[in-house]
Amino acid sequence: MISTSEFRKGAKIEIKGDPYDIIDFQHVKIGRGGATVRTKIKNMRTGSIVEESFKGGEKFNTPNLEERAVQYLYNQDGMYYFMDTETFEQAPLSLDQLGDNMNFIKENMVVNILYHSGSPLTIELPIFVELKIVKSDPGLKGDTASGGSKPAKLETGLTVKVPLHINEGDVIKVDTRTSGYVERVR
Repeated sequence: MISTSEFRKGAKIEIKGDPYDIIDFQHVKIGRGGATVRTKIKNMRTGSIVEESFKGGEKFNTPNLEERAVQYLYNQDGMYYFMDTETFEQAPLSLDQLGDNMNFIKENMVVNILYHSGSPLTIELPIFVELKIVKSDPGLKGDTASGGSKPAKLETGLTVKVPLHINEGDVIKVDTRTSGYVERVR
């Protein structure tokens, strides 16, 4: 069980049998009345995002989620196929289920997939991934890491802002939570 006072970003709750992921929340206390918690939650089964308000102290069940290590294989006809690294079973996921997570995944990458009641829901990414820059303006001599920034297109198609001294072909570390540049990988 999880109470509204224990809400945090990324926490999972169950409402009417469906698992939800808390995207954002805010505790609100108006006048003499009881506190309420305004939340923005994502249905992990359908991918829809809704805003809900709950009474302070309300309790929710935590969903029974199973996490398995899988390897990304390929995509075909709008479905993305992942293979369980232990059983070698393939699990297809749609782009709706994956959302922006596909901006960080390249072929043969190992990630975790979340299952609820035996059906795959979505993937859990590591906090940092290493991706290669495939298109960027060339860096100039004298540009430093603390200077400005420029856009760089990564091998997955994601575009991030990088320091001016980073060049095409460099491998960089990207934060999957913010889609931001962290550092160049040697």
